Amino acid sequence: MIYLKRFKLKEDLALLTRKQVQEFQDYSFDLLAQQGIVISRQEKGQIEVADFGLNQFETTGLGLLVYVNTPRVCAKELIMLPMQTCPEHRHPRIDASNPGKEETFRCRWGKVFLYVSGERTESPQAAPPKDREQYYTVWHEIELNPGEQYTIMPNVKHWFQAGPQGAIVTEFSTTSLDQYDVFTDPDISRFTTIID
Repeated sequence: MIYLKRFKLKEDLALLTRKQVQEFQDYSFDLLAQQGIVISRQEKGQIEVADFGLNQFETTGLGLLVYVNTPRVCAKELIMLPMQTCPEHRHPRIDASNPGKEETFRCRWGKVFLYVSGERTESPQAAPPKDREQYYTVWHEIELNPGEQYTIMPNVKHWFQAGPQGAIVTEFSTTSLDQYDVFTDPDISRFTTIID
């Protein structure tokens, strides 16, 4: 099996460009195909590149491909670079009829270190990105390898980091309303600014 070269942005800019987004979409399309996850060319163009407003995509970010997001269910692929981190956040109660997002992460390829509320793991295998450590407060580690999954209940703080190869994670959840996510880091914006 041929493995992709490590994804690396060709330019180091403060904001992601459309060209950089397309580069990551190409990388994701090829990586998914190598792992037997077939998506259409149209879906390739729908892969969201999230840098959480920190402009440090290679360390803090991920790619997302949403297959379906209805008022009841959501399914998506999360594509992560080696050692890339999705920052600590929670999915709070929205209203009386929506207690917040419940989600199950199933590792498809690579390895993911997931951290949730609970007893602190003595020697965690992941480390937060430098200069943002103070915004990572939960340290109960769940290691997910291909074929393993974990369900996160609503309003539970969590963050996760890909292992040294990167990772593909399939997320199954109740409806996804990202605009309501609460991040521990006040500098984070859930939606990425892209320039031409």
